[in-house]
Amino acid sequence: MDTGGTGRLPACGGRFFSASGSAFAASAVNKDAETRTLIVTEGGGKTELALAAGETVEFCPNGCFVTLPNGDLEALTGSETVEISGGVARIK
Repeated sequence: MDTGGTGRLPACGGRFFSASGSAFAASAVNKDAETRTLIVTEGGGKTELALAAGETVEFCPNGCFVTLPNGDLEALTGSETVEISGGVARIK
C-alpha cells in the first residue's frame, strides 16, 4: 500500500478494519478535534494508526500491542475500546 512516503497507513488500510468490520476487534475512538496516532504492533510488525478528529475504527482482531499517545504500551485482546480525549487514551 502506498503510504505517500510517510510510513503511515490510513486507518482503514493494512490490517485495520472500518467501523463496520469484525465484531471481535478492538476499537479506537478519537474524541479530540485533532488527529491522534496509535502505534500498533501485530505479528511482529509496527504500523502507525492515525485517527482523524471524531473518527472511530476497529483494529487488532487477533490481539496486539498498542503504544498510546503518551508512550505507554498496552496489550489488547481484541475486545477493548481505546478512547482518546484531551490527548489522553483510556482503555475500556
